[in-house]
Amino acid sequence: MTDACSTLPGMSWTRRPLAALAVCVLLLTGSAGCGPDGTGEHPNGESPSPVGRLLDDTDENGRHYREVDGEGAPEVGIEVQPEPDDSWDVRLTVRNFRFSPAGTRAEAVAGRGLAHLYVDGVLVARLRTPGHRLAARLVPRGTHHVTARLYADDGTVWAVDGRPVESTADITASDPGWEPEPTAPEPPAAQPSVPEKTVPQKTVPEPSVWERAVRTVPAGAAGVLALTRRHGSPEYGHEAS
Repeated sequence: MTDACSTLPGMSWTRRPLAALAVCVLLLTGSAGCGPDGTGEHPNGESPSPVGRLLDDTDENGRHYREVDGEGAPEVGIEVQPEPDDSWDVRLTVRNFRFSPAGTRAEAVAGRGLAHLYVDGVLVARLRTPGHRLAARLVPRGTHHVTARLYADDGTVWAVDGRPVESTADITASDPGWEPEPTAPEPPAAQPSVPEKTVPQKTVPEPSVWERAVRTVPAGAAGVLALTRRHGSPEYGHEAS
């Protein structure tokens, strides 16, 4: 044999197994981080794509908008009601959206995330549930804009047609303990006056001279009272029986 190693007994067969073993190791290690065909790509040459499309537009804190198609896109509505202790009850209504629990991995998943709550453009809370109690100190006297905006778990803003998915409610707060002044009641309508009925006074004629004379004669007096007129004046006398 011309091979120099063939002169050594037992050496001619050891080289082929070692070469085959090296090829197997290379194939195994090369396929560990690749696709099924070992080319590093997914079947049909496709690569994984992110949810939606990142835009250059950002929110107040520099978080980029993540735009998705309008059909099936997340939606949010907000309702704010006053409470007796001067706080505010905030209720969100969502559609095509689920709130992610705390500790969720920071990646964008379609239709999932959290809501940021703003008062006049200032972030006051991050919500993972549809209900929230807004403290009175965050809403001083006056009119304010309360906005709920939806975010993905990676911090990007869900957007449709280049605009963030959000909803705003306007509220007006008064001073704590303030109550509106009562309105003075209107005076009653004037009633038409009814003239009082005049009751005619009954005139009692004065007693005649004869009646006065009779009244002054004591009972049982003897004789008959005689009444004569002289020169228009009555005279009284007794006529004997």
